[in-house]
Amino acid sequence: EVQLVESGGDLVQAGGSLRLACAASGFTFDDYAIGWFRQVAGKEREGVSCIWRPDGNTNYAASVKGRFTISSDSAKNTVYLQMNSLKPEDTAVYYCAAIRGWHSPCEVNDEYEYWGQGTQVTVSS
Repeated sequence: EVQLVESGGDLVQAGGSLRLACAASGFTFDDYAIGWFRQVAGKEREGVSCIWRPDGNTNYAASVKGRFTISSDSAKNTVYLQMNSLKPEDTAVYYCAAIRGWHSPCEVNDEYEYWGQGTQVTVSS
């Protein structure tokens, strides 16, 4: 059974940092791209970043480029999202998701197959 479990969400002041983790199980890590998405209640889900481990390619939304960094630890089957210089507009529930196949370059889109339960990030001004 494919499982994705996010952790690391918290309340932080603007300008602060958080690191989210997405622990994956039930599938071969290298067979899937992993993406991070976020959603504010009442708004559309936004793709934040993705990574495909076999060639290490990554992609970022313009709104987070230069502030967020995605990485993976294959030994732990975990993908991280390091978030620096956080802004109040980064407040959202953050989800990780997985999509099988060749993803070079990876993209954050609506085709991801498996989703975690989400973790809340709140940035106060």
